[in-house]
Order: sequence, then structure tokens, then C-alpha cells
Amino acid sequence: MVKVELKPNETQQKLYSRFKRSVNRAGILREVKKRKYFVSRTEERRLAKKKVIRKNQIDLMRRRSRQK
Repeated sequence: MVKVELKPNETQQKLYSRFKRSVNRAGILREVKKRKYFVSRTEERRLAKKKVIRKNQIDLMRRRSRQK
């Protein structure tokens, strides 16, 4: 849980920006978006494998373009 207290002589905008920054750092919004839909374990594994394959392909393309 993120807590942000109003400091003396602090504007509401400053308070809001500190709150947003702390929420971002805590990863709360990322977690909410991730849990928006249920994803089974097999689906998670399949997506992770797909992500690794795609990353390797991009790395390979970059290495080939540097060699030319």
C-alpha cells in the first residue's frame, strides 16, 4: 500500500506527482493490468517462450546488420 502525506507548504500537484511516482515504483498499475484477465500457467509459459524466441530473433537481426 502506497502512502503519501502532505508536507508543509506542498501544493496538491506536487503531492499528486509524488503519489504517481510512488505508485509507478511500486508497480501497482503494472500488476493491475497483468491481473485484468486470467491467464493459465500453460498460457504464461507459452507467452514467455514466444517472447524469448522473438527477442532472440531481434538480437540476431541486429548482429547481422552490424556485420555488413
